[in-house]
Amino acid sequence: MTTATMALPLLGLRITAGPLELRGITDDLLGPLADLAIEGIHAPDAMPFFMPWTLAPAEELPRNTAQFYWGRRAAFSVAAWAADLAVFWEGELAGTQGMEALDYLVTRTAETGSWLGRRFQGRGIGTAMRQVVCAFAFDHLDAEYMTSAAFSDNPASLAVSKKVGYTDSGWQRMARLGKPATQRRLVLTADSLVRHGHELTIEGLPEFRQSIGLAAD
Repeated sequence: MTTATMALPLLGLRITAGPLELRGITDDLLGPLADLAIEGIHAPDAMPFFMPWTLAPAEELPRNTAQFYWGRRAAFSVAAWAADLAVFWEGELAGTQGMEALDYLVTRTAETGSWLGRRFQGRGIGTAMRQVVCAFAFDHLDAEYMTSAAFSDNPASLAVSKKVGYTDSGWQRMARLGKPATQRRLVLTADSLVRHGHELTIEGLPEFRQSIGLAAD
């Protein structure tokens, strides 16, 4: 019988590196992720996200969370895919780390994005999860470039990018909550990646590679 993981191998993907684990966001994680977001991700007077989803009333976040990840799953294809992974630190759910790509088989480029529960911030977890997902992409998905972006008033995200080895690749002016904001663009190569101290252990790699159009290896 075909299972959900067989239909969408992302759900069975699991990457472990020391105390850090990244795993596909299955339905049983949607409620806990919403609860974590409700606890808080950023200061009330800050907005690190281009889409200000954290401003939704707390009672709406569980539905919004489920709809967002269900929508990303439904749109998954070789031409345009998003790999959203739940972040566990020492066995405790801490946030999400994702990457997405358009025409990956041509560009070999993916964009990272993440969020971390506020009580887990300031402990090096954000740096570790970015290092791990980038190492996974370079070493196991044949990536040539990884990109990222952060608003200029988000020093924590920019600091993580610097620690991981990204370099500036430009900026753009954007509308955020009805006001102009500057977003900085960043790029990373395998040679400039500052690697995590632990080796990666991966489950579900051949199936995930095939799902994005790569040979199973």
